[in-house]
This record gives sequence, structure tokens and C-alpha cells, in this order.
Amino acid sequence: MKIIADLRPEEGVRLDPDRLVALYVELGKTGAEQVISAAMEELAVQISAAQVAASQGAVADLAPAVRALARLAAQVGMTSLSRVAEDVAQCAARGDLVGQSATLARLVRIGDRSLTAVWDLQDVSL
Repeated sequence: MKIIADLRPEEGVRLDPDRLVALYVELGKTGAEQVISAAMEELAVQISAAQVAASQGAVADLAPAVRALARLAAQVGMTSLSRVAEDVAQCAARGDLVGQSATLARLVRIGDRSLTAVWDLQDVSL
């Protein structure tokens, strides 16, 4: 008899609401919303690009791409996404393909949830 486990990893995301508030104070409502919207679009593009680079075995392109993603995520208060992107970059730099695959899958999950959380936070608090 085979036992098959269906794993559905789920974890919360960490946002730095102070960073988002600082953007609103610094840029005003319209400016902050434009910056955050542009950043979120770019993050979605970068996550997709990281997946493509990994699937094509372009490890040399992966580490710099996810490091840029980490910096952008930190700028808009997505601390979990930033941290996981750095983890992907470290695995890629070490040539740890198993770790890279696992952390990239985590990056995608955290990315989706982080983008949703920022939109929800904007709608409710800011």
C-alpha cells in the first residue's frame, strides 16, 4: 500500500506597514499609490522572470534577478518576499538546485500572498 501525502504549505506574509505609511507621507496619496502599483507590477514580472530563468537553467541570470526583486520588495515593505528572494539567490549562487527549486516555489507562494496583502492593506488602512 502506498501512502501519498498532499502537502499544501501555507505561511503568513510579513509586511512592514510603517514603510507603506512612510511612502504615503513622503509622496502623498497619489504618488505613493503610483509607486506601489508600479512596484507590484514589476514584482509580478520579476517573479515570472525568475521562474523562467530557473526552468531554462539560466542560474547565472537567476541570482541577480531575485536580488533585484528582494530590494524592490523591501522598498515597499514586503519583508517576507524580500527575505525569501534572498534565500533563492543564495541557493542559486551555491549551485544548490534542490534548495533553489524549493525556495523558488516558496517565493511564488509568498509573492502571490504579499501582493494580495499589500492591496488589502491599501484598501483598509491607508
